[in-house]
Amino acid sequence: MTTPTLPTPAEAWAQLQEGNARYAAGTSVHPRQDAARRAELAYEQHPFATVVGCGDSRASLDHIFDIGLGDVFEVRNAGHVMSESAIGSIEYGVGPLTTPVLVILAHERCGAVRAAIDAQAEGADPLPPHIAATIEPIARAVHQVAQTSGTDTLDADAVDAAEVGKAHLRASIDTLLRTSRITSDAVAAGTLAIVGAYYHLAEGTVETVLTIGLD
Repeated sequence: MTTPTLPTPAEAWAQLQEGNARYAAGTSVHPRQDAARRAELAYEQHPFATVVGCGDSRASLDHIFDIGLGDVFEVRNAGHVMSESAIGSIEYGVGPLTTPVLVILAHERCGAVRAAIDAQAEGADPLPPHIAATIEPIARAVHQVAQTSGTDTLDADAVDAAEVGKAHLRASIDTLLRTSRITSDAVAAGTLAIVGAYYHLAEGTVETVLTIGLD
């Protein structure tokens, strides 16, 4: 396999946006998924993007961005939480794989966000310990949104889940940049751009929430 020339950060993000536009319009082409592509990738990979998404079954990155085998280095967990394993995986995508764009993708009606909101309600049953630990960063976003809007954090029905999801998205990127020198150095060097995005389930569209280092 010949090592391809990677796109610029802006070109890489544009390629993902083009794929999402096809998916949302119902005109996906499902590129680079045949036997020849499998064989080509058997011993090496050169993805053009790293994408961090939720493990939600409705948020398949291959479908959302209409991409093929070897196109994207994927990192997924419940609520795209910046755990040690997630950050380490991101650093592999940014470092050895030198992907020029990193996308953190949140989505609407996220179960992890809903669990974090409901767990704040008065009298809520305690969550299993591993789930509680996983959604702790999202719970902080719940309090942030509630304080900003003046909503009582104990009234789970009054907290805007979409705003919580976007607040958690921004906090995830902030955490990554504070804790991962590999990532922050790549942004400072201009070799990496970060995009925070939000996926709308029914429409199939990806909304850009924030960008860092993208011209």
